[in-house]
Amino acid sequence: MTKYCLTVTCASTRGIVAAVATYLAQKGCNITDSAQFDDFHTGRFFMRVSFVSEQGVELAELSQGFSAVADPFDMFWTMHDEAQRMKIVIMVSRFGHCLNDLLYRWQIGALPIDIVAVISNHLDYQKVVVNHDIPFHYIPVSREDKSVAEEQQMRIVEETGAELIVLARYMQVLSDAMCSRMSGRIINIHHSFLPSFKGANPYKQAFERGVKLIGATSHYVTDELDEGPIIEQEIARITHAQSPEDYVSLGRDVESQVLARAIHAHIHRRVFLNGDKTVVFPASPGSFASERMG
Repeated sequence: MTKYCLTVTCASTRGIVAAVATYLAQKGCNITDSAQFDDFHTGRFFMRVSFVSEQGVELAELSQGFSAVADPFDMFWTMHDEAQRMKIVIMVSRFGHCLNDLLYRWQIGALPIDIVAVISNHLDYQKVVVNHDIPFHYIPVSREDKSVAEEQQMRIVEETGAELIVLARYMQVLSDAMCSRMSGRIINIHHSFLPSFKGANPYKQAFERGVKLIGATSHYVTDELDEGPIIEQEIARITHAQSPEDYVSLGRDVESQVLARAIHAHIHRRVFLNGDKTVVFPASPGSFASERMG
């Protein structure tokens, strides 16, 4: 039996869940997992349903018929085969901890994705990427040719059919045009010290201020630098006995975990944009993202 995923966003009203469940039952489908959220502040409704087609009805037929259900509610909806892996482009600069972590999780199957390209403005990780049989693209960036570099980057995204860009510590600010073009399809990771600790060495600043918690935030990229809708966050506790080097080591570990969990939620279509925020439905028990990764 083929397993599908249906996501729904629309204005909140009565009868949505009943309409969806009735349609799937009539098509010989069995719901295996369902999550929903009614935001009383915005009046928006969000729903994610996993289901199996017990009578072998194909995705095209299910999608075509669902329009009659969706139209009266003015739904924004998608329906996907859960076996279909999302294609992802990773962008990285000179900090490789997130890239290496993603490559490892992808290699062992913890992140069921297709990494179709890695783009970098440096050559530091070319060998690592090529050794994983993944295309590596070196695209240097300068103030004078930033738009040219972004055109090259977007050409790679389009030619590979990538659905998501992951900024794995890519230390370049993307243009407003690129952010708008890929709205909701670029995920970034950064330390949670912003805006309190800005600059190139936030962990040193945190050490000097004696912070007791450090962390990381993964979010969608918008034209407002590091202000996009938050997907995932995590913290690590620090003591007075730890050094600045400890801060860096712990911080990089947290960043890697948070980015991986954010990607996992996105590729399984558990993240919904809700204005400047997100609705993130929890993973099913026993899955990668439902566990505390060490």
